[in-house]
Amino acid sequence: MVKCATCAVKNKCRKDLKCELIKPKYGKIKHVVGVISGKGGVGKSTVTGIIAVQLRKLGYKVGVLDGDITGPSIPRFFGLEKERTGYAPTEVKDAYKFVPVETGLGIKAISMNFMLGEEEEPLLWKGPVLGNVLVQLFTDTDWGELDYLLIDMPPGTGDIAMTIMEQFPVDYLVMVSTPQSMVSMIVQKVVNMAEKLEIPVKGVIQNMAYFQCQGCGERHNVFTNNSAQSQADKMGLKLLAELPINPEFTDYLEDGQAERFAATNPEYDVIYEAFKTDDEEIYARNKAVKKKVIPFL
Repeated sequence: MVKCATCAVKNKCRKDLKCELIKPKYGKIKHVVGVISGKGGVGKSTVTGIIAVQLRKLGYKVGVLDGDITGPSIPRFFGLEKERTGYAPTEVKDAYKFVPVETGLGIKAISMNFMLGEEEEPLLWKGPVLGNVLVQLFTDTDWGELDYLLIDMPPGTGDIAMTIMEQFPVDYLVMVSTPQSMVSMIVQKVVNMAEKLEIPVKGVIQNMAYFQCQGCGERHNVFTNNSAQSQADKMGLKLLAELPINPEFTDYLEDGQAERFAATNPEYDVIYEAFKTDDEEIYARNKAVKKKVIPFL
């Protein structure tokens, strides 16, 4: 599964060990889930935050890794844009680990924007550097014990997505889309990529699929009259949930209260239901095909 030519830690590994999947140095993570979209602008980071909140409501210990290094949005979703990552010493001399920022619900989050002086500061880094940084955020963060780590992946099939799928112990992916043929076509590329790299896909969440009129109470499709289910069927994916456009949610997001809104609004109970049952079939399948995980060296 791991290819040396695209490896983020190329030439830094021990040559006497077989190159396999990485794992964190600090803490224990039961399940790693990648949240990805084919195109930007479909609300992937927002959906990642909502999934994290619903998993937390289910009683799980949850972390979020903002894998969209050059376009991080996770701090904004949780209203933590003014927070900064802490650092703690390790048993190794002059070595430190990242201390994640915790949300109001106790979700542990790490993002490059927690490490910048100003959140608008751009990162003028190319692919190999981005890959190395992503690996370090994963391996060098003190996650503690987590049931789920969600990785908010950048859209598309580029370097970072490949790094995550090839080198990280991802249990499965969740696709985020909007019910449009143009978007679903690009999502299909990501699905095909995941298939080639032997990463299971749990299903698709159709975001901004409709809005509920506050006047008449009727539900109106935004992009197409084709149902979200038909779009999911066309992609060959299970429809996990349809999420609406909700102006009230935008207000909460702007005020840094999206986490609270996602935890209390019944519109997002569909996410709760989609993740309520553990994915034993996927985990069993992964044990059969995955390589043995070794520590990052």
